[in-house]
Amino acid sequence: MAFNKLSVIIPVYNEEATIHLILDRLAAVELPGEIKMELVVVNDFSSDNTARAIDTYMEARPELDIRFYHQSRNMGKGAALHRGIQESTGQYIIIQDADLEYDPREYADMLKPVIEGNANVVYGSRFIGSNPRRVLFFWHRAGNKFLTFLSNVFSNLGLTDMETCYKLFRADLIKSLNLKEKRFGFEPEVTAKISRHPETRMCEIGISYYGRNFSEGKKISWKDGFRAIYCILKYNIFSKK
Repeated sequence: MAFNKLSVIIPVYNEEATIHLILDRLAAVELPGEIKMELVVVNDFSSDNTARAIDTYMEARPELDIRFYHQSRNMGKGAALHRGIQESTGQYIIIQDADLEYDPREYADMLKPVIEGNANVVYGSRFIGSNPRRVLFFWHRAGNKFLTFLSNVFSNLGLTDMETCYKLFRADLIKSLNLKEKRFGFEPEVTAKISRHPETRMCEIGISYYGRNFSEGKKISWKDGFRAIYCILKYNIFSKK
């Protein structure tokens, strides 16, 4: 499918130390063909100087298409993603965390199945392929594997990484979903609902991963894992709309 704009949704919360680094990486990305990129940054009511850092960056790089939005209060990553999806104007949408765990240079790999007409939803998996990945905690990996397995049982998908950040969607598909989860429940909810959309054609590709530990600013915790289990059951069985 031919398209000319990719919207990159970037939820941010207290990322003043690294936000310029990820924006630099995004600015250096070369997309295939004539595809342009807009950066939709949503500040989830950060308590540090993240907003000032982004304003300063935008002033220094006016040639970049950056759209900056502010939440009126801290509402969670999922809510920031909802806002970014709503405000985006591209034909395709990809999610990009503001930390440095994922490599935007792999957007071209994510887009390849779309450009070739084989998919309109692409998930980047941290657990397949030969791309480099930082070795971190066993229980985080085991937890991700379990959540993906449970999600697959009910969605009838064959994913290897449901919890991945890198998710690429045709914009009209994801905008048609009634998304409700405000925090990290976004991942199992959107997977459950996009799996049932009659037009979904999904692919999965291997990506790199340079995960942070908690001292480096990682925000997800074991409580979010239990919430993910709840969301898998809720949106696959009890609340499908």
